[in-house]
Amino acid sequence: MKVVLQRSKAASVTVDGTVTGAIDSGYVLLVGITHEDTQEDVAYLAKKVANLRLWEDADGKMNHSILEQGGAILSVSQFTLYGDAKKGNRPSFTSAARPEVAEPLWEAFNQALREHGLHVETGIFGAMMDVALINDGPVTILLESK
Repeated sequence: MKVVLQRSKAASVTVDGTVTGAIDSGYVLLVGITHEDTQEDVAYLAKKVANLRLWEDADGKMNHSILEQGGAILSVSQFTLYGDAKKGNRPSFTSAARPEVAEPLWEAFNQALREHGLHVETGIFGAMMDVALINDGPVTILLESK
């Protein structure tokens, strides 16, 4: 499981002209799921996202988590994180989990974040989405469960 985490000042997801999720300060999470991912991967990355210290303290050091900061999450399913472009010019997505596997794990990940006390907004699984964000910092971190 992979998560591209971007700290944001504001973000939203729009599908077919309708905003499906929006946050002010918090994280935008692009979430990729592969064939081997399990509930253990979900739990590991949800805990990591909730507790990662990416917010500055009074001295300007990254010492506060999103829980301490009071931010929200915008979670977007992103199978293209498992795109492989090593050969040729068109990426292969065979490492991405099939939708019937990926969607329940993505939903479980979002629920696990909520269980950590975070407010979670989402895109729509499998939809073409317009994702808008104001990156804060910028701070962008790649997290992987394996």
